[in-house]
Amino acid sequence: MLYHRFFLAFDFNLGEQISLSTQAVRHVQVLRLQPGIQIELFDGAGKACIARIDHMGKQRVDVTVVEIQPPDTSPVRVRHLVVGMPANERMDWLVEKATELGATRITPVMTQRTVLRLSGERAEKRLEHWQGIAQAACSQSGRNRLPQIDLPKGLTQYLTEAEESSNDLKAVLSLQSGTHHWREIWSTAPTHVTLLSGPEGGLTPQEEQAALDKGFKAVNLGLQVLRAETAPLAVLAQLL
Repeated sequence: MLYHRFFLAFDFNLGEQISLSTQAVRHVQVLRLQPGIQIELFDGAGKACIARIDHMGKQRVDVTVVEIQPPDTSPVRVRHLVVGMPANERMDWLVEKATELGATRITPVMTQRTVLRLSGERAEKRLEHWQGIAQAACSQSGRNRLPQIDLPKGLTQYLTEAEESSNDLKAVLSLQSGTHHWREIWSTAPTHVTLLSGPEGGLTPQEEQAALDKGFKAVNLGLQVLRAETAPLAVLAQLL
């Protein structure tokens, strides 16, 4: 049975009564759900439950947990996107679709050709906005695990802080000639992928070389030149 799904960071216990978050309350009201209807709640860390709506008010909805769903015990395949932020609303679209396609972490970076520049309070507000988009995407797609989304940072800072691991498959999308196709660098689907992609206009040769110096492999997606917000999603789709 399909239920309307809502994110709620809460430790679910059978028979417990819970008040929904403000965002979930608004969603319940928009859907015109009524007392007695059952919904699904997920905590973003792999747990979910079925809950019954008991009370609805203008600013409050109370539910009772009636069933604990089996925990998500599937192995976590790390899909880490490091993306030069595309401008306008394209980053929102990328976060939404990357969440649906199984990204486990998204690190927005600012490069030499990045148009969107964020820092301080603006960056924190945008991060909160992206987290809301990811929550909605998980609700729609059936994922019970939210991706980790990092505060925007400079590409140089990211590469300096990036941890070295022999288990990672690290690739940077490149428009340079002589690179291998993305699918040629792995024979079976890797369990831990870090993919670096640039903004509109791509990475500069110096930035790409800096990534190569940190163990990334330069790869391409074939003859097509995809938009900044589309290219990393093409890789995620192949990894599903």
